[in-house]
Amino acid sequence: MATYLIIMGAPGAGKGTQAKLLQKRLAIPQVSTGDLFRYSLKNDTELGQLAKGYMEKGELVPDSVTVAMVKDRLSQDDAASGAILDGFPRSP
Repeated sequence: MATYLIIMGAPGAGKGTQAKLLQKRLAIPQVSTGDLFRYSLKNDTELGQLAKGYMEKGELVPDSVTVAMVKDRLSQDDAASGAILDGFPRSP
C-alpha cells in the first residue's frame, strides 16, 4: 500500500525541511510543486509552457496545470510506494 503525506504550512514554516527528513526516513520521494515548476520550465515541457504563459502575466498557474504536473510526477517508478507532497494542494 502506498504512503502519501501532505505537508502544509505558511511560507517559511519549514515544510521543505520536514519533507526532506521524512523522505530519508520513509524512502519515498519529496514532490515539491516549486521543483516541478522549475523542472518543467527548464526542460520546456508542454506543461511548463502552459505555466510560463500564466507566470509571465503575473497570474497564478491554474490548478489544472499544477495537478497535471503532480500526476505526471507521481506516475514515475520511484513514487510507486508513495510520496511526500510539499506545497500541494495550494489555494489562493
